[in-house]
Order: sequence, then C-alpha cells, then structure tokens
Amino acid sequence: MEATRPGQRRGWLRFAPAVTLLLFLGPVGAGLVGAVLPAFGYLPALGGDGPSLDPWRRLAAYPGTGSAVGMSLWTGLAAATLSFTLTTGFAAACHGTRLFRRMQRLFAPLLAVPHAAFALGLAFLLAPSGWLLRVLSPWATGYQWPPDIALSPDPYGLNLILALVVKETPFLFLMTLGALAQVPADRTLAVARGLGYGRATAWIKAVLPLVYRQIRLPILAVVAFSVSVVDVALLLTGSTSPTLAILIMRWANDPDLAFQFVAAAGACLQLGVALAAILAWTGGERLVARLGRRWVMDGARGGAEGAARIATALTVAVAGVGVAALAAMGVWSVARRWRWPDALPSEWSLGNWAGFSGMAGGPAATTLIVGLVAAVIGLVLVLACLEAEDRAGRRPTSRALWLLYTPLIVPQVAFLFGAQVLLLGLGLEGTWGALIWAHLLFVLPYMFLSLSEPFRRLDPRYARGALCLGAGPNRVFWRIKLPMLTRAVAIALAVGFAVSVGEYLPTVFAGGGRITTLTTEAVARAGGGDFRVIGVFAVLQAALPLIGFLLASILPGWLHRHRRGMREGL
Repeated sequence: MEATRPGQRRGWLRFAPAVTLLLFLGPVGAGLVGAVLPAFGYLPALGGDGPSLDPWRRLAAYPGTGSAVGMSLWTGLAAATLSFTLTTGFAAACHGTRLFRRMQRLFAPLLAVPHAAFALGLAFLLAPSGWLLRVLSPWATGYQWPPDIALSPDPYGLNLILALVVKETPFLFLMTLGALAQVPADRTLAVARGLGYGRATAWIKAVLPLVYRQIRLPILAVVAFSVSVVDVALLLTGSTSPTLAILIMRWANDPDLAFQFVAAAGACLQLGVALAAILAWTGGERLVARLGRRWVMDGARGGAEGAARIATALTVAVAGVGVAALAAMGVWSVARRWRWPDALPSEWSLGNWAGFSGMAGGPAATTLIVGLVAAVIGLVLVLACLEAEDRAGRRPTSRALWLLYTPLIVPQVAFLFGAQVLLLGLGLEGTWGALIWAHLLFVLPYMFLSLSEPFRRLDPRYARGALCLGAGPNRVFWRIKLPMLTRAVAIALAVGFAVSVGEYLPTVFAGGGRITTLTTEAVARAGGGDFRVIGVFAVLQAALPLIGFLLASILPGWLHRHRRGMREGL
C-alpha cells in the first residue's frame, strides 16, 4: 500500500496518534516518577527533602512483606497459566463445533461483568452459609447449622485464583477468536487433519503457533493484572494472607503519613513483581517452545486429545461457576428470609431495593456518567487514530501498540500512587476531570483492541468509489465508513463502558474518597456482612455493563431498520 493516498488530506488527524500516546505515556511516566521519588525519601510536602533508603528498610522490616510478594506471584501466575491452558485446550478440542459457538455467546456477557461483582458472587457461593453448602446440606454434608469453616477467604489464595480464572478465561477466549480471524486457521487445521492428526493435536501443533503471536500482548496484560489486582484480592484473600497490592493500599490509607514513603516503595516493588512475573512467563514460553518443537517433530498423531477434553470440561465448569456467581447475587438481592439450609429463600421481597435511591443512587449515577464520558472520549480518540492510519496508508508498528497498552502492562498501583501525588500537587485530586482521565487510561486500550480490526477489515472499494464520485475524505468517513461500522462502534462503546464500571483502584486514587462509584461502594460494603445489601450493589454493578452490551446488539439494527442492505451487513 502506498505511503500517502492522493486526495486524502489528513489535517489535524495526523497528530491524533501522537496526542493519544502522549495522553497516556505522559501521566504514566509522571506517575512512576511520583512513586519513585518518595520511595527514595523525596517528598517535600511530608518532610522528605533528601535521598534516603529508609522507606525500603521499613518495607523490608514490615511483617508479611515477603509472604505478600509470594502470594502475588503465586496467585497471578497460577491464574494466568490456568486461564491460558483452559482457553487453548477448549479451542483445540472444540474449534468449529456447536459447543464452541455456544460458549462464545456465553462468554461475552460474562466478560462484561466487573471483577468485583464476580468476586462478591463467588464469596456468596463459598461462604459458610453460602449457596454451595446450602445445596449440599444436610443430605450430603450432614450440616444442620452453618459450619465453623471458612471457605472464603482462604490462606492459599485459591478463591482469588478461581475468580481470576472465571474472568480471564472469557477474555483470552475472545482474544483467541479475534486472532483466529486473522490467520488461515480453518485451512491449516484441515491440512493437519488430512495428514492423520487428531483434532486437538492438529490445532495445537499447527494453529496455536499462529494464534499465539496475535494474543501474546493480551496474555502479558493478564499476567500483569493478575499479580497486582486489588479489588478482587481485598474481597477474597482477607487480611491474614494479603497480596502486595493490598499491603500498598493499607500503607497508602494509613493515618500515619510516614507510611506514604513505604507505600511508594511498595509501589515500586509491585512494578518489579509484575516484571518478574512477565519474565517468568517469557521464560516459560521459551521452554515450552523448545519442548513443543520436539513434540511437533516426532510426528505423533495424538497425545493432546485427552488433555483437551479435560480442559473442555473445566472450561464449561468455569463458565458454570460464573453463571452461578451472578445468580447468587441476584437471589440475595431479592431475599427477605433465607434460613439455613434452604437452597432458596423462603420469602422473597423487593424491599432490599426500596432504599436504592438513598443507598446506591449517587454511586450509580457517578458510575453511569463517568463510564459514558470516558467511553465517548475513548471512541473519538480511537476513531481519529484509525482514520489517520488509514489516510496515511500505514499501520502502527508493534512498538506503538506496546506503548498504547502500557497502562495494562504496568501495574495500576505502581503508577496510580505517583499520579495521586501529582494530582494532589496540582489540586486536581477528587475532581471529575481527574476521575474521567484515570478511567480513560484503561478504557482506551480495550476500545482500540475492540475496534481496530473491524475498521481495518472494511472493504476499501466503498471509500474509493465515493472518492471517485467527488466526495471528500471527511464525507467518506461520516457517510460511508461510520455507518458501516455501526455495530463495531456500539460494541466498542459497550466495552469501554464496561471497563470503566469495573475500575476500582483508579477511582480510589483519583476520586480521593470524595467521589464513589458502584465498584468502590460494593467493595466497601462487602465487610459489612449483609449479603442482601451487597447483592443489590453487585447486581447493579453487573447490570450496567450487560445493559450496555444489550443496547449494542439492538441499536444498530434499529438505526438501519429502513436499509435492508445495512441490516444484512450488521
């Protein structure tokens, strides 16, 4: 493709990619600096006027720091490995089957539900008086009363791993679907099957190497997120076996302001933990690639079928856990009386929702406004970047994509702590602008991931025909490209809104405790122990993104209801 297309003036669009990257890299870089300087004793506002290693000494001497680092690495790497293994095994066993298509429809709404909502639902399932033991008692367990055991939280992080797997498996599955559309997967699989390989063996040996290149960056984002997640860890690991991210939050919120230096050192350590996890993953990649070459070269036609069937069963079970967690939230939100060991409430009531306007109305409105504004701004930036790319006739390099996904690779707590220091210095902490910007940092990469391929797959002959008829580039964009991208744009908006609804740490740091959303309120109320109130918040938190995706599936057809050709293309 030529570097410059005749007649396609880019104007201000030529600056869109650079402005977008600057909007992200500038604050992230400033946030990291804002964490590094206090970590080495420099924070004049709190009396830190010179370089010092005292924060690191206090960090090393704090009880539980080493075990928290170990817990972060263990839960993060285990969750990422299990999610990738289940996704790969399920795709290998079921690619092209009816079950594969059904799981695709099921995983999409599960992906829309925020992490904290899933964690709350999982806590409902695994509590001593939770749904799981209610269903099994007393006929299977013999329990006449709730047992004095704690399935959640647990000291080994197993519940945290399960919650992350339930959320990250749908994400990696949908990323794999996108990658399959970019490689000759069906033809490659057919050739391998024609040579006598089993379905799963053929997929892993021939298709997986092509697909993995496309999903490697999302996998690393999953690894970095899993080792540094805060809201899910707060809900499922408890205070006795915290991860490093929980300790950092504890130090940052300590009334003793001297702990701000320790929190800064912890944020830097969290960055090191994430880098160590990524290095461990890339080292595992090389080891698996070396062993995989030997396996491919030995010519064995089977060997993966049994493992793929097990992965399929576990993937279906993971989806079932996700659905059960969502159902548990819904049941608790309308339960009036639920005695042990009844599997369902004996009395139902909407009274729990009666105080919605006073209890959750404000956070819900904030969640809606911030999510919509962040998604719309993200959409404008993404479309500007993609249109500038199309008019210039070149695609971004892999280095540019890595820069765009920096907020997903760098642990949130590592740079948001420093960004909070910057916002405090500028007097912007606790403002709506700071909160929307903090959400936008994470909304835009996911929106770019959602919209880039549909935009690039547009048939260029439509635009060329319009240009030949005298339409300008701007008219082509508004009258040709954008209408054809109606469904993709709607889905991208729904994705961006869903990401914003689930953001916990950006809201805590940028909101300064003065602006709350459904996610922060749900996590705060989780310690109260009233499952009915928690259920209301969790259902609201899950419902908003699901409504967004429902509208994204309905509105495009309604908008083009009088255009038969457009309806068929959607």
